[in-house]
Order: sequence, then C-alpha cells, then structure tokens
Amino acid sequence: MESGYDTRGAGITVRRALELPGLRGGLPEVVAGADRLGRTVRWVHAGEVPHIASLLKGGELLLTTGYGFGTRPADQRAFVRTLAERGIAALVVELGPRFARLPAALVDSARAAGLPLVQLHREVPFVTVTEEIHTEIVNGHYALLQRAEEVHRRCTGALLGGGGVPRVLEILAGFTGNPVFLETTDGRLLYAAGEGPEGADPLQVWEGLRDRHQDDPPAGSALVDVPGGGPGSGGVRARLVLLPVRSAPEPVHRMAAERAAGLLAVVLMQARQEEELAARGRGDFLTDLAEGRVDAADAPAQARVLGFKPGSGPLLPVVMRLGDALSPQGGGWAVLARAVGEELAALGVPVLLGVRPVEGRVPLLLGLRAETERRAVADRVAAALRAGAERAGMLRPGGRPPVVVVGPAGGWAAASTGLRHAAETATAAQGLPDRPWHDARRLDIDLLLWRLRDHPDLADFVDRTIGPVLDHDRRSKPPLLPTLESYLAHAGRKAETARELHLNRQTLYNRLARIGELLATDLDDPHTVLALGLALRARRHVP
Repeated sequence: MESGYDTRGAGITVRRALELPGLRGGLPEVVAGADRLGRTVRWVHAGEVPHIASLLKGGELLLTTGYGFGTRPADQRAFVRTLAERGIAALVVELGPRFARLPAALVDSARAAGLPLVQLHREVPFVTVTEEIHTEIVNGHYALLQRAEEVHRRCTGALLGGGGVPRVLEILAGFTGNPVFLETTDGRLLYAAGEGPEGADPLQVWEGLRDRHQDDPPAGSALVDVPGGGPGSGGVRARLVLLPVRSAPEPVHRMAAERAAGLLAVVLMQARQEEELAARGRGDFLTDLAEGRVDAADAPAQARVLGFKPGSGPLLPVVMRLGDALSPQGGGWAVLARAVGEELAALGVPVLLGVRPVEGRVPLLLGLRAETERRAVADRVAAALRAGAERAGMLRPGGRPPVVVVGPAGGWAAASTGLRHAAETATAAQGLPDRPWHDARRLDIDLLLWRLRDHPDLADFVDRTIGPVLDHDRRSKPPLLPTLESYLAHAGRKAETARELHLNRQTLYNRLARIGELLATDLDDPHTVLALGLALRARRHVP
C-alpha cells in the first residue's frame, strides 16, 4: 500500500492531500496529471493574482478560484506554464462564480506540462485545507526526525557498548541501504562500511568511484562534515560520505548522518586525546631517562610497559626539534605521533616515540641489530620524522625547518646521555644549514657556544673578531661575510671557494684581501682561522 507521506523528505503527496477531509469535502476531480499525484507537497498557498507564480518557490499546492487565470486562452496557457516552470506540486481550482467548468486551454496546458490539475465541485474553506495539510507536513517532519533519532539512539548504544566508529558506520549503511565512508577533509579514506551492488566490498566501491571522480564524490552523494578538527569554531575534522550506489541518499539519511557526525566528532576527539596522552607519556619517560630521573637499570622494564622491546642490540637516540614553538591545542601532536609512527613502521625495528609539546621536541629510541646500521637507520628515521611533521601540518610556511639530531648508539646508560645531548644539540643547531640530520658528536662546539649565548663575553668576542666585516656589509656592497664563510668552510681552498661563490679567482683574491685589511689579520694564520670560525658559529646565538 502506497504511503501518503513523501518518504524521501518532509512533506505529503498530492494524493494524500486530496484524501484529507478538507479537500475531500470539495468533491475533487483530477482532470490532468493523474500519474503525477505522488508529487511532494511542501506547503500550501492560496491566491488569485495573475503573477502568483513569482511568489512561489516550488513544491506548493496552490488553491484558487481562478480569478487570476485571465479570460484569453493565451493568458490561461501562460498561467499554467509559469506554474509548471516554478515546480509547484499541484493546482487546485474551486468551481463556482468564476468558472462553472475549467477552460479547455487550461486543462490542455496542464496535461502538456504534466502538472496535476484538480477541480473542486463544492466550496471548501481554504483556511481549513491549509491547516490540515500543514499539520500533515509537520507530522511528516516529526516522523523523519523520529527515524533519524532512532538511528542516533542505536549509534549511541553501539558506542557505549564499545562498538567504535566502524559500528556506527555499519548502522548508517544499513539504514541508508548504501555504503558509507568516513574520510579526511582531503579525501583520504579512514573507515568504510556497507555493501555495494551484488555484495561488493565497500573498498572496491570506493576505489571504483574515486577512479572516475578524482576530486569530489559523484553527483547525488550526501556529504556531512564531522566538526572539530580545523582552526576556529567552524573547523572540520573529517566528513561522512553517503554514495548513491543503490539509490540516491534521502533527506532522512542526511539527517541521520548529521546526528551521527556529532557522535563521531566526540569519538575522534577522545581517540586523539588518548593518543596524545599516550605519546606525551612516552615523551615524559624519554625525558626522565635523559635527565637521569630514571635509572638505566630500571629503564628496560619501564620501556616494556610502554611497548618497547628492543632486544639485545644497541639503542639509537634521536630527537627532532620543530622550528617554532607550537601550541598543543587542536590535536596536532597526536596527529604528528600517529603520522611519524606510520612512517617508521616500515623500518622494521623497535621504536619508542614520544612528544614534548612544551619544548617542541619529538624524542625517540630505536633498537638496532648492530651499530653498523646507525647511518642507514638515521637516514630513514630523519625522512620519516620530516614526512610525519608535514602530514600533521606542523611545518609553517616560511618558518625554520625541523632539526633532526642523531646521538651515538649504545646501551641504556648511553641512551640516557645521548637523548639529553641530542635534545640540547637540536636546540643549538637551529639556524645551521639545513640537512636531513645532524650527528650530535659533530656539534659539540655549537652546543658550547649556545650554552654561552647569554654571557656578554660571547657577544664581545663576535664583535672584536668579525665586527668590521659586519659593519662593512651593513654599509657597502657586495657583502663580504658570505665570502669569509665559504672560505673557512672550504678550509682555505681558494679554488673551491671561487666555484661555490661563482667568482673568478682575481675577484675572490680581492675580496679576501679586503677582509684581511678590515680585520687587520692574516687569513692564512691557523689561530686566526680558528677564531674566525668560532665567531661565525657564535654569531647565530647573540643578538
């Protein structure tokens, strides 16, 4: 038996409207569009003006006595045509003083346009008809809300029972009759549920549709944002996608998905908080180990509780320092920990990864099979750390790149010292030329100078040693400091310096001579070279 409600949305059908007491009392006769009585009535409007179509939005049941039709057949055809173009549900005309029978032009036009046309043989109060139909529409709204609320209750119960995100998607998929997907805002699939045609796996459905629709889901899909991920109150964490595989998603399906999205936002936020707390806990352990609050003898047992079982091989301490201090709000550190963990999973070695948001650091320990693996593993770890930071959106445009420092491999006691040294060195290395990773053993001078950064003697040393060159570069061009830096970096080899700076030899000789004059020193003297090198390194740490 056909329902009188439009099951796809909030409204009733034209057929149901004609069955209500108000219109039924008018002895309705359908004279056109009898096959279109399943149209949805969204609202009721009554009027008698010729331009009434301009007042309508579509989906209305229009009640009239016909005074706005006009007397000429051309006007009557135009009246019907504009109503059909506006998309009204039906035209209901009460016969009486204006028309004893409907004009043929009006009926023919309605048939041609496929517009349901109904004539009432008995007078009815339009206000009563309007109240009855609007009551039915409101009841339809309530029925839809009840259906969506029932799905919401089932989803809530599933979550309280430990079902998680997959179970929520399964309930939605069963309700909609289509596969349901949860994806990131950039279109990366997180979860899938439901079946495609002939029981096809939802992942196959996803891949097939994505192959044909690279940028956006196909037309007819319902997309519902899961709030809470981006900056500001309107941030989006993920989105639900209801694909039109078996049939187009209905409004009630969207309503159910919108309610489920609120639950998913809480679940994802909680999961992210738990993940961040776990990552912070591992970071606290690694920091306590580095600072001596955990004895090396007790560390293996505590690490096993955190899931780190490295075996008997050496441990490799690594620290990544992000370029700028970042706030831990918004779940970025949890995303970073997950992203780096996924990148490191391919290494095939035990990893203990933590985060320290206050210091902007990511400390970790890796279990090696042999010390000879150190360089190869360090290369891959550095790449994984940078890739994870990029995936987590924690690299700021124009900001300093992250610094990765790798300590020496050794036992638990060496790991304690190595983590502390790597953490300090990672901070001291800010501003050095960017490279995939730095060996902590080669940065001791930079660390020493960084520790002296607030001592006035360090600034005085820089000013005495290279101050005249800095003053020159502030007043004149070309600058001489890059020439001095390259010359010292190449250990005084003039040919290599000239090649790096793209200078001919005579120009290089002239610039070096000018530097010697400004500094009143001999650039070939070993003590001078040492002092200049230290001053250039110290310059990064003084105002």
